[in-house]
Amino acid sequence: MIKPDFSQPVPDDLGTIHFIGIGGSGMSGIARILIGMGHKVTGSDLRDTSNVAALRELGAEIFIGHDASNLGTPDTVVVTSALWPTNPEYVLAKELGIPVIHRSQALAYLTTKKRLVAVAGAHGKTTSTGMIITALLELGIDPSFVNGGVIAALGASSGWGNDDLFVIEADESDGSFLHYDTAIALITNVDPDHLDHYGSLEAFQAEFAKFANNAKEFVAISSDDSGAIAVTKLLRDKKVLTFGRAAGSFVQLTKIDASGPKVSFEVLVGGLSLSATLRIPGEHNAINAAGALAVLVGLGYDPAESLSAIATFDGTERRFELHGVSRGVSVYDDFAHHPTEVAAALRAARAVVGNGNLITVFQPHLYSRTRLMHKEFAEALALSDQVVVLDIYAAREDPEPGVTGALVSDSFIDQTKVHYVPLWEDAPAVAASLAAAGDFIVTMGCGDVYRMVPELLKALEV
Repeated sequence: MIKPDFSQPVPDDLGTIHFIGIGGSGMSGIARILIGMGHKVTGSDLRDTSNVAALRELGAEIFIGHDASNLGTPDTVVVTSALWPTNPEYVLAKELGIPVIHRSQALAYLTTKKRLVAVAGAHGKTTSTGMIITALLELGIDPSFVNGGVIAALGASSGWGNDDLFVIEADESDGSFLHYDTAIALITNVDPDHLDHYGSLEAFQAEFAKFANNAKEFVAISSDDSGAIAVTKLLRDKKVLTFGRAAGSFVQLTKIDASGPKVSFEVLVGGLSLSATLRIPGEHNAINAAGALAVLVGLGYDPAESLSAIATFDGTERRFELHGVSRGVSVYDDFAHHPTEVAAALRAARAVVGNGNLITVFQPHLYSRTRLMHKEFAEALALSDQVVVLDIYAAREDPEPGVTGALVSDSFIDQTKVHYVPLWEDAPAVAASLAAAGDFIVTMGCGDVYRMVPELLKALEV
């Protein structure tokens, strides 16, 4: 992966912009807004995805595959940290002296002169961001936004609004979340991740503390997560609004019922006792809603109206998203890629599947994460009845000797529950053979495992 060069100044006028890796949720969202602002946008990506198709409809010229000839003559090039330094378009842009900026710099450019709400955390930030955006719209506010996933009700991950609020999902994976002029920071949790970049848990937490201390108005942060509690202790002279089960939290969660397809809960906030039922499952989503409520109340909106507005949120793509039913088997997809996320997603799925079995097709993401957390992944995945483990989606990393998906499958205590299937083409048939009517199959991971869904549905027909 490339190291972002934040010393590269952002041009006053981005002009014609070329995105390398334009199909990602964050990149495509930024591109969408820039097209709407009148910029000519070109780009490239490895695959022709729905994001790519949507941008083409808006007028973007997009190439599939990376080649120096794709670059053209842009005024600015936008990249992500997941890019290889040998990418031919990136190399040529550097050789030609074209300004190459990180996507967080492009996003910071867009948020200039707006009141920025930045949502960060190891888990839950896409959903929490989506809840805030949905609620603001429901309350009659017209915010600008860029989320890390498509908000189901809007069919988009970004939008340009007329009000002064700008809501974004801020990426902590490479430290780029420090480069925003943040007014309000929401920290969902600080569960250890990306230690390949930070080197230690202490450094990871210190970076979150910098992010929170940069917030000019207030910080909303979990009162339950141990990492968030550690970060809170590092904050100085900040207005802090806590949320969680802990007594005395600004938004205190009580009476969570996550036993069915919709999670219900109560909150104590501002002397009021309020209740809500979300349209999505899972105890983790009640926690996400509490964080979103802390932000909205901190912004000055009525607590009861804000909670009702949050409850209209229908979810985002790739978060326990139903794609089809075949032979009575429901096939879902979920983005979870950290043990904590995997456990939360599977508990929510368990509440929905009822008496059926839960079959998870899991694609590990990153060699470093798999090496460091293979035992934790096995423990989380064991919440399923059966698990099919694929090989690792490398993303921005080179292979590591001896690190494969087998590290995860070999860590299962009960080996009858797990099947290591390193060949992609074999996995759909294996998963389908494990499923009966009333069961769920869930593809899980933040790589390209979602592309297996049509193959799974087809395999179930056999």
